[in-house]
Amino acid sequence: MYSKESLMNLVRERSLKFGDFILASGKKAKYYLDGKQVTLDAAGACLVGEGILELLEADEVFPDAVGGMSIGADPITAAVITVAGMKNHPNLKGFLVRKESKGHGTNKFVEGPVKAGDRVVVVEDVVTTGGSSLKAIERIEEAGMIVAGVVAVIDRMEGGREAFAAKGIPLRSLLTIEDFGITPPKD
Repeated sequence: MYSKESLMNLVRERSLKFGDFILASGKKAKYYLDGKQVTLDAAGACLVGEGILELLEADEVFPDAVGGMSIGADPITAAVITVAGMKNHPNLKGFLVRKESKGHGTNKFVEGPVKAGDRVVVVEDVVTTGGSSLKAIERIEEAGMIVAGVVAVIDRMEGGREAFAAKGIPLRSLLTIEDFGITPPKD
């Protein structure tokens, strides 16, 4: 069963680091969230899968699939579809978006049992500016799927929500950086 408090404790214990960091977005930061320390942990995967599934179940229309940019989204996707299969949503599919096509075989950017017309939700461990998910969204839309939203484990509250909103895509998250008493920077 999803518990926000349990997820916060796990993030504090395993993921949240303080110091001087350069983020994937290129921004400098005084803290870093290593999402894989939570999403690749058995308890963390269960909490993330259950929490995201609860958000999806609250939607007016349940998506056909969840997925996102490899490799960050891969354990989240696996957790969500595993929990979905155990909780009466056996038809929820997963997919992954390659950063580069593999150059052989089908040469696709989007892999998995998805097809044009599917309604999908992009999953992400940590959203800062949204750059990684925006790149995934571009590939997903090129493949003919409809992006219904983005769900993150943690929103750093540094522009991602606004970047998605500019494309008409809502962002939801299980946690925000404010849950840890950290005030996001004002740019």
